[in-house]
Amino acid sequence: MMRTPIIAGNWKMHTTVEEAMELVRAMLDGLQAVPQVERVLCPPFVSLYPVAGLLKGTNIGLGAQNMHWEEKGAFTGEISPLMLKGLCQYVIIGHSERRTYFGETDEGVNRKVKAALAHGLTPIVCVGENLAQNEAGETDAVVSGQVRAAFAGIDAAPARRIVIAYEPVWAIGTGRAATGEQASRVIGGVIRGTLAELYDAGTAQAIRVQYGGSTNAKNIREFMAYPDIDGALVGGASLKADEFVEMVRLAAKVKFGA
Repeated sequence: MMRTPIIAGNWKMHTTVEEAMELVRAMLDGLQAVPQVERVLCPPFVSLYPVAGLLKGTNIGLGAQNMHWEEKGAFTGEISPLMLKGLCQYVIIGHSERRTYFGETDEGVNRKVKAALAHGLTPIVCVGENLAQNEAGETDAVVSGQVRAAFAGIDAAPARRIVIAYEPVWAIGTGRAATGEQASRVIGGVIRGTLAELYDAGTAQAIRVQYGGSTNAKNIREFMAYPDIDGALVGGASLKADEFVEMVRLAAKVKFGA
């Protein structure tokens, strides 16, 4: 099954509004030249509206970095799906930094995924083990458990709209990426295997799964060469216009020979 590759840039807590707009302008033409790959930019909340204006009329997607599951209420500092609906198309959910630093739980991730789907947003759901879990041989159990929790109570049809990002926590921002072989084993064996158990083989093959964790223009070819890896959730490299565009270009070249 040929799945459309997806490369998403998570800018995290970087760029002012002005810097975000400058970064988009610097990469816009290059990104539009590679329509074979789904491209998504995820700036901080304060830049979503102005960046949406820059992307209007293009084929480049816009995503938020987080979202609350409630539509409205006394939740100071939170952003609801209603605030994102019509402004962006994607939302990152359950990133390891949200789980580690802000106490997000598997249950909360599941509630956010359901809310995103209910409001027409495409969730990019992050799963992955930390270094201690990896060294203890717990990767498969941890990742499978996170997938099961995130997809709990979600039928097959809406599940196919979800994008999963496998991000081993020990590889995020450390410069220590997993190998393509390691990532492919977890994505193809553990994640798709779990999805097949939850749904069926067809659904497991339809859902796109990215790799994330110290990806850059030097190693993106390695990951994209594996059929089970459908793209990347890019951190630091997405803040460099030329490098991010090159990653998208290389992804298309590996997958399609474009």
